[in-house]
Amino acid sequence: MGDATISGETNSSGGQTIRPEEAAHFGSLARDWWDPKGSSAMLHKLNPVRLQFVRAAIDAHWGADPESLQPLAGRSALDVGCGAGLLCEPLARLGADVTGVDAAPENTAAAAQHAEGVGLDIRYIAGEIAALDIGTFDLVTCMEVIEHVADQHAFVAALADRLAPGGLLILSTPNRTPQSQLLLVRAAEALGAIPKGTHHWDDFVTPEELRGLLADAGLTMGEPRGIGFSPGKGLHLSGDLALNYIVTATRA
Repeated sequence: MGDATISGETNSSGGQTIRPEEAAHFGSLARDWWDPKGSSAMLHKLNPVRLQFVRAAIDAHWGADPESLQPLAGRSALDVGCGAGLLCEPLARLGADVTGVDAAPENTAAAAQHAEGVGLDIRYIAGEIAALDIGTFDLVTCMEVIEHVADQHAFVAALADRLAPGGLLILSTPNRTPQSQLLLVRAAEALGAIPKGTHHWDDFVTPEELRGLLADAGLTMGEPRGIGFSPGKGLHLSGDLALNYIVTATRA
């Protein structure tokens, strides 16, 4: 399930490539985004799994102490397609100076309100990632977003443009497999686990395709980790990439 939808051209004018229908879909969910039993309940279950990977990747990339409470202290972080801030807030608690960008103004408004309510100083901006003059960041995250954009090649190039020298990019996305079509689209929508119309299976990206997109943007992809599900474990990091996966990327 996507956190949000946003895309960017790489031309100097920052051409508009956000899919309006996708932005409207996710913006309509802004009101109850922080309700763990609401329409974004699946994201609340997915977020701790992502964070487990993110924390390990941060520690490995910068040689941080695994016991440190703020391994991102003194570093900047950008979450692209931030929704209402489910990932931005943990990144801020890890010490980062955080910016969240999203296509839907409803989402950034909800994110800013929630951050203020819990005492976190996070900058939220609605708009086209390639068109925003926001500089570069040590950490760039993009969770369940690339499958929603109008131009995946241009979008990845825009993400790479936001990455500071020596920086780390982390992405997660559903894999395009028969298993994901059955479970993440048909079954999940039929059972009400995600809102109808959230996923379009044809837009899912395989690890091989993502590796190529990243390479075209001058980035090297790390070894992907699957995000699987079982009745006993629930959502968890796995060696099985069939449903969903998460990866790091750095400059080649």
